[in-house]
Amino acid sequence: KVTVPVLILNGDKDVQVSAGINPEAIQEALPSETAVTVEIVEGVNHLFQESETGQVSEYAVIEQTISPNVLDVISEWIVNQSQ
Repeated sequence: KVTVPVLILNGDKDVQVSAGINPEAIQEALPSETAVTVEIVEGVNHLFQESETGQVSEYAVIEQTISPNVLDVISEWIVNQSQ
C-alpha cells in the first residue's frame, strides 16, 4: 500500500541487517510502481556511524552520532523529491 517514494539505506559494515540482502527484500515487498532509491553507504555500521568493523561492540566507543555522508545522502534524496 506504499504510494510514496522510498529511500532504502544500509551501511556496508552493518552486521545486523545485511546490505546484500535487505535492500532487495524491501524492494520486492513494495508495489512495483513505487519509486525506490537504494543507497549502500560505505564504511558505516547499523547505526550509520563510521566504524572499523561494524560490530555491535564498537557502538559504545564511537563518539559520532551519524556519519555526515549518511546525512548528505538523506538530504540529497529529500531535495530531489521536490524537483
